[in-house]
Amino acid sequence: MALSRLLNSFRVRLLILLAVLLGLTVGVQYYVNLRSVRTNTHFIIEQQQAIMAGVALGVNSLSSGLYLDQMRDQTKQPLLGEQGDRVKNVLIVDGEGNILDSLDQTQVPRMNPDKSIAYVKVKDIFLPPLRSAVELPAENVTLPEGMTIVNRGSGAEPGAFYFPVEATRGRRFVIVILGSNSGPTIFKQQARQSLLYTLALLFVTTCLTAVVVWRFTRPIKFLSTGARRVAAGDFSFRVQTSGRRDEMGELTELFNDMIVKLDRTRELEAQLYNAEKAVVVSRLASAIAHEIRNPLNYINLTLDHLRATFAPDDPKKLEKFNSLTTQLKSEVARINTRITEFLNYSRPAALEPKSLDLAEATRDALLIFEPQASECNVEISIDERAPVPRITADAESLRSALTNLIINGLQALDGSGGKLSITLSGEDDGGRARIDVTDTGRGIAPEDISKVFEPYYSTKETGTGLGLAIVRKAVDDHHGTISVKSKLGEGTTFTITLPAEPKQQA
Repeated sequence: MALSRLLNSFRVRLLILLAVLLGLTVGVQYYVNLRSVRTNTHFIIEQQQAIMAGVALGVNSLSSGLYLDQMRDQTKQPLLGEQGDRVKNVLIVDGEGNILDSLDQTQVPRMNPDKSIAYVKVKDIFLPPLRSAVELPAENVTLPEGMTIVNRGSGAEPGAFYFPVEATRGRRFVIVILGSNSGPTIFKQQARQSLLYTLALLFVTTCLTAVVVWRFTRPIKFLSTGARRVAAGDFSFRVQTSGRRDEMGELTELFNDMIVKLDRTRELEAQLYNAEKAVVVSRLASAIAHEIRNPLNYINLTLDHLRATFAPDDPKKLEKFNSLTTQLKSEVARINTRITEFLNYSRPAALEPKSLDLAEATRDALLIFEPQASECNVEISIDERAPVPRITADAESLRSALTNLIINGLQALDGSGGKLSITLSGEDDGGRARIDVTDTGRGIAPEDISKVFEPYYSTKETGTGLGLAIVRKAVDDHHGTISVKSKLGEGTTFTITLPAEPKQQA
């Protein structure tokens, strides 16, 4: 387990990759160097064989009296043939610098018309830098003019080798000139091959490094995007984990856990805020109920007493008197209704749940609005899309929620006529009941949709902003959900879903 966790570590895998790349680099360089050593050894052996073959050709020519080209044809030495590329030429030079014989026919002695021999001087031809074929010290041999010796410490590459021979007519020098495609050409090829191998290895390591860097930085980019979205308030975003089990995978999982906890914290803060606000509202409602309802009751009773005792006899005055007292009692009732709304919203729910027929409860809520709808030329309808499951709910709380939605829909129609429909259906295979309350009114502005369920928020001049808040509280108390869709000028739909009544086991 510990070994598996260690191998899943990005740092360990990166170190393994670096070790592999290092071993690959050392291995390739070792292979290139070994190949160069083998090539150089083969070249040196061939060069020595070519030098010895040229020297042997010259010595045999001196001892046998034959010319070099004749000796070459007789020996059929591949390094000296016409197709050979190791030995370019072989010269025999005397102590005075005269070329006595050569494989190059332009350098051999010529017969003058007076029967004298004309020699080509070694100083008159292009002769590459020389080095002794048998490593004799330079001070022990006196060379003719035109033969330049290369010191081993110099950077020049020797192109020819000489070998001194003591003959009956004096000292002779056998000079072997090597071909132009020998040493430097091979070394250049080796340098190019080494460079190509190095570039190929560098390309491979760069590609592997790019893959590793891309794989490592890609989650960082996702985390950066996630951090920006979370900072903007989007707690629904999740960073893709892609199944990684290294440090980046753990960091991604921790980041997602952090988002979940932040979202939960925000929900708890919202709940705490609503709870604190509910406490404030509850205290305010209690104060209002205590300080206002008693005077309102006294005013209401006084109005009844005035109407019963001090009503004028004059019919016109009586009509005016009854109109004013009725208006005062209506205003007292309106104030009492607002106090009731405050109390209903702020008090903890005391529900008495029981099995309800949703269609029957909806018809009962609509019943009191039929006269008002008829006066305002509003068409009200109930559409049951079977099967509509029964629910377990508090009848009064559900009636209050439906009543508030119907009132909200009628107010949205603004007395200009239209349609208000309630659609009942089931969803989740009968696991939940659904209520859609739709009106064809003026609609809700997009910037107001997210605020319609907030307490005391209202777009109406005379609204208290508690109607939809009470609806939401009732739905939440029944573990349901509520949502709204609206478009300006076309209408609004409120959708409520409630848990269905548990089915009885047979």
